[in-house]
Amino acid sequence: MKRILAPLILLLAGAAQADAVDALRRFASDVKSGTASFTQTVTSPDGKRKKVSSGSFEFQRPNRFRFVYAKPFEQVIVADGSKVWIYDADLNQASSRKLADALGATPAALLAGTDLERDFTLKAAAGEGGLDWVQALPRQAESSIQSLKLGFKGLELAAMEIVDGFGQRSRLDFSAVRANVPVAAERFQFRLPAGADLIEQ
Repeated sequence: MKRILAPLILLLAGAAQADAVDALRRFASDVKSGTASFTQTVTSPDGKRKKVSSGSFEFQRPNRFRFVYAKPFEQVIVADGSKVWIYDADLNQASSRKLADALGATPAALLAGTDLERDFTLKAAAGEGGLDWVQALPRQAESSIQSLKLGFKGLELAAMEIVDGFGQRSRLDFSAVRANVPVAAERFQFRLPAGADLIEQ
């Protein structure tokens, strides 16, 4: 019986992983806008230090998104289709740079970009924590990302895990995900708060 079950289990595991790649492709092609809450855990390369933050995320293809970090520090990241703006409330300082320079092979490109497989090579990864995972390998050699994985529960995006060039690991767990809901256009427009400094790159 074990001889029969082992290949069957391997076959089912392979099917689940293939489904995760398909789920990401469908997410990229079928989900044009969305909103979600997230919790982000950043772990130092030695695994000893962790920072946890939380906030909300909105996007609309092509290339419009808004990340709002609410706790423990307030930060807003907005892409309006041509530029990316980052505002730090504590410093009352904003910076901006051209979208083409900022997006590239980044997590935001996976979530809100238009040409997934131009920027990434997709590969099924082992299931973990009740999620099916896809590894997205940046095609750009100069990318600052070592590895990037997305976790799906069925067809719903549930998590993202990023390891940067220094070995720091960031994991975002998404909740209250709402796909293809209307998001007001002004959510993707950045207005410099009164008295804030602006650094343009």
